[in-house]
Amino acid sequence: MSKTLGLAVVLGIIGAGAAFAQTATRTVPAVNPPAVSSTSPDSKTAAAPVAGANSFTETQARSRIEAHGYTNVSVLTKDNESIWRGRATKNGTPVNVALDYQGNIVPNK
Repeated sequence: MSKTLGLAVVLGIIGAGAAFAQTATRTVPAVNPPAVSSTSPDSKTAAAPVAGANSFTETQARSRIEAHGYTNVSVLTKDNESIWRGRATKNGTPVNVALDYQGNIVPNK
């Protein structure tokens, strides 16, 4: 009986060691900030405008666009990708402008 008990204890210790060896490590993915757009200083990402649920109202969208130096902001409409699109003037040049849910402003001549 003592041999059986001793064997059970040894197997229990080995089993516990194996259980600790299998403890999973948690890997946290790296968080990379968005790339700065090379096409517009008013955009935080080169992929802008980004489709997504836009919570800006028309008035908020107009104010954000104007705050970035655009004037004569007009014809603002939200498209089927929830991107605000319209016409504006920047540095005297008329442009089409887009505002996505992240606040990125993208001009298109």
